[in-house]
Amino acid sequence: LSNQGRGLATEIIYGVIENKYYIDYMIDKLSKVKTNKMEIYVKTLLRMGVYQIMFLNSISDYAAVNETVNLAKKKNSKVSGFINGILRNVIRQKEEIGKVKTKDDIEYLAIKYSYDKWMIKNWMAHFGKEFTEELVEANNERPNIYLRTNTLKITRGELIEKLAEQNIKAEKVNVVEEAIKVEHLKDIENNKLYKEGLFTVQDISSMLVGKILNPQKDTKVLDVCSAPGGKTTHIATLMENSGQVVSRDIFEHKIKLIQNSVNRLGLKNVDVQLFDALNLDKDSIDKFDSVLADVPCSGLGIIKRKPEIKYKEKEEIKDLPKLQKQILQNAAKYVKVGGTLIYSTCTIQDDENIEVVESFLQSNKRFQLEKIENINIDLENEDKGYLKIYPNVHGMDGFFIAKLKRVR
Repeated sequence: LSNQGRGLATEIIYGVIENKYYIDYMIDKLSKVKTNKMEIYVKTLLRMGVYQIMFLNSISDYAAVNETVNLAKKKNSKVSGFINGILRNVIRQKEEIGKVKTKDDIEYLAIKYSYDKWMIKNWMAHFGKEFTEELVEANNERPNIYLRTNTLKITRGELIEKLAEQNIKAEKVNVVEEAIKVEHLKDIENNKLYKEGLFTVQDISSMLVGKILNPQKDTKVLDVCSAPGGKTTHIATLMENSGQVVSRDIFEHKIKLIQNSVNRLGLKNVDVQLFDALNLDKDSIDKFDSVLADVPCSGLGIIKRKPEIKYKEKEEIKDLPKLQKQILQNAAKYVKVGGTLIYSTCTIQDDENIEVVESFLQSNKRFQLEKIENINIDLENEDKGYLKIYPNVHGMDGFFIAKLKRVR
């Protein structure tokens, strides 16, 4: 596909996933056959058509109907008339069809912003109605793309100049001195500057993990769950290619991904290893100056980037805190006296975040939370030793980062 074609395909795919329940609600208003009874390809085509009509200004309504009907004919000409009829009705009733009619706040947000109801209910209970509305609205915005300058090869200013030569709008981000916000950066993996290892793609929240860990030169650092490798390579870069970063993950294909990043960025101080963080590595006990436990989580802070997370069922994530506690317990054993332990997630759920840390501290008196300095994002909690980052408050991915110190 051309860059334009790729862009449109991506827009439709993500747009449909992001608004799936809302689109189905609109289709169900017009169709005698409800979406839950439709064949999957019919439903998919209708969703694509409705998305283009209701959300995309760049495509005329006529073109959206025409293309969708042509696709239907390729698969089964019998259903093309049905699809044509529904989509034309959507155009006629555009104003009315998008209105969600219910007096129930939870149901309204679940339909309008397309979420499994339990999520909205959970956030309403924790954060209140206003905050939840702001959160789901923020999650529907297009995510910004941020680059982390590879300071081993280039300065941030020089990278911005090189991006400008490619007609890519790039600007400094104040929160992290190596961060750049970009617009119109397409086909990143084939970009010359990317291939040369001058930058990597990483969100600001994720960059903050390395900043808070603040690794010193010539020390030993362990990242127990490191795929896809953004935090590992950031830490290694901050150490200026000195010392050693041991980067572990459980999946072989992800190990290759990390290794590729390490090679592309020209890092010589990273040792990538296949290892399950749920197992205890006796050879690593008390060996590391800093340990990062960026644990598997529900991902409810990064819905903007991965809209499919909206449809996770409660059952899918209920056992995560148990897993997270186990990984944190193991990770803590690898920290030297006086060393740093970072616990982080890309979720906004307290039961996966501060509650896991508090539970850990109750049974690990050798550790205590340490004040986070020089970040100034979550002023309410940084002095206590952790950060809670929300998309609607801070304008970046939802994250939790806690800094712990081994005191004895």
